Amino acid sequence: MTNVNLSELYAPPSDMIVKAVLDHLLPFHLSYLKAATFFCLASGSADGLDASPRGGAAGFVHALDNKTVAFADWPGNNRIASLTNLQSDDRIGMLFLFPGLEIFMRINGHAAMSMHPELLRALAEGARLPKTAIVVKIDEVLFHCGKAINRAKLWHPDSMLDRKSLPSPGEIVAAITGADSATAQAMNEGYYTAIRGKLYEEH
Repeated sequence: MTNVNLSELYAPPSDMIVKAVLDHLLPFHLSYLKAATFFCLASGSADGLDASPRGGAAGFVHALDNKTVAFADWPGNNRIASLTNLQSDDRIGMLFLFPGLEIFMRINGHAAMSMHPELLRALAEGARLPKTAIVVKIDEVLFHCGKAINRAKLWHPDSMLDRKSLPSPGEIVAAITGADSATAQAMNEGYYTAIRGKLYEEH
């Protein structure tokens, strides 16, 4: 594709939008962080890019100061792509969604893995200690309008999908591995048990 002069296609951002991009947290950012239960984490390396979902109880992302946030790395699928990427490229992006609200919050910065005992204790969930934490030094923090939420009708009750309308996790694995339908059903039962009742266990 030939280079396109994007300034001819798109209007520049308003002065208000430009001024709203900060390099530190203000009290209203902290209010949203304390309410946040979900964000998507973007990272990369020479091998490619990765985006992974992160969730927890409200406030699971901690502000250590007005330029730094941290969160626990809890068990997922054990690909550890984000942690692996950070070892070679410390750039990171965080996109927060707030159920029911028509706004996003974004943090871009540079991150490092930490195993500092005091930090891990601060990020514990009850008696459960994470193996590692990710500490993010903020380069940019900004709010993003919710047009995409409304285009997707993300929070509208009619947008909820019927689970039976798409292949189940077990059926997907069965199609890849050649397993039979009984095995697929067993995989489904194990999957939903794990993601609902074994939130802090490896699999």
